[in-house]
Amino acid sequence: MHNDPGKSSLGKAETAMAVLVALSASHLINDTLQALLPAIYPMLKGPFGLSFTQIGLITLSYQLTASILQPLIGAYTDRNPRPYSLAWGMAFTLTGLVSLSRAASYPMILVSSVIIGMGSAIFHPEASRMAHMAAGNRHGFAQSLFQVGGNFGSSLGPLLAALIVVPNGQASIIWFGVLALGGIALLTRVGGWYRRNLPSFRKRPSVHGPQTLSRGTVSLSLAVLVSLIFSKYFYLVSITNYYTFYLIQRFGLSIQGAQYLLFVFLAAVAAGTILGGPLGDRFGRKYVIWISILGVAPFSILLPHVGLGATVVLSVLIGAILASAFSAILVYAQELIPGKVGMISGLFFGLAFGMGGVASAALGKIADLRSIGFLFNACGYLPLIGILTWFLPDIESASRRARRIEGQAAESA
Repeated sequence: MHNDPGKSSLGKAETAMAVLVALSASHLINDTLQALLPAIYPMLKGPFGLSFTQIGLITLSYQLTASILQPLIGAYTDRNPRPYSLAWGMAFTLTGLVSLSRAASYPMILVSSVIIGMGSAIFHPEASRMAHMAAGNRHGFAQSLFQVGGNFGSSLGPLLAALIVVPNGQASIIWFGVLALGGIALLTRVGGWYRRNLPSFRKRPSVHGPQTLSRGTVSLSLAVLVSLIFSKYFYLVSITNYYTFYLIQRFGLSIQGAQYLLFVFLAAVAAGTILGGPLGDRFGRKYVIWISILGVAPFSILLPHVGLGATVVLSVLIGAILASAFSAILVYAQELIPGKVGMISGLFFGLAFGMGGVASAALGKIADLRSIGFLFNACGYLPLIGILTWFLPDIESASRRARRIEGQAAESA
């Protein structure tokens, strides 16, 4: 395998590491840029006179756009792949950033957030499909490596906002356009690899593997997975969007100090992400889902009742454990419905964004009506929904058979 993403081959079911690293790097750039939006909420709240409800609506406009469009784009590109669409997605994100840096009113902030959401809608399902394509037989590892780039990018957003945007003002957001241009160049190269290897990928047996589960079992499993996504992202949004306000109100931290601690939490999320996929490949994705959702509950329930030092420690544990869930859930769903990688990727990324957007607006309203402290107390019980993992069928044996068939086919090619 060559190190050049544009030249590597998938003649056999091998893992194309150069491509996965490039995808992870581009995910880091993409999500760093998108994370700037929620990271500057405390800075926008005062000058624009925003309520918590209005702040929640900014996230809702961005994430609802991505939620609606991602499954549609994923389903379309299952039938009509567009190798260079990733670069176009990054171009939309760049446009949204430029608009946000110049926004002089609340409606313009909303428009900018919608444009950024369009960039996400294009990027995530196709990038996830490409990670699946480059995975060989290590689908969990590939999704984790892809996801860890995005989570590190999300953690860098608050840090860069604290270091650059807060001292230099809203207009300095445009400086991050340099990162977007670099991402466009990288994704154009990776798009060339995608175009070259698409015919061999379509010939793989596992891509068109048969579905052995009944429709009722599949429907029940999808309902459980959606409930788990709800639990994960409603709780995650309570941290990513309102953790800074909680730290400021409860412990008297400055905006910059609160953003640094948000970075610590998000860095823990990024570090934990890489574990879920490989552990799922080895021990089974259902077990990883069990631990990553339900295992957070003791820490999330305790979090609102401890001091600052313990709050930081618990936030790190919560972030690292919870982070392993999404890769395991996504690959489980891809194996549940084989042959629909783009649709499933778009659906679950869309659900993640949609749940996050609805959660942001709903939780903002709760914070306005009650308090940030009440919000963190109530959300701490959400991970208990992880008990529903009990109802997921064991599809690991079937997926192992499919991978064995794929390996045999690759060896005879």
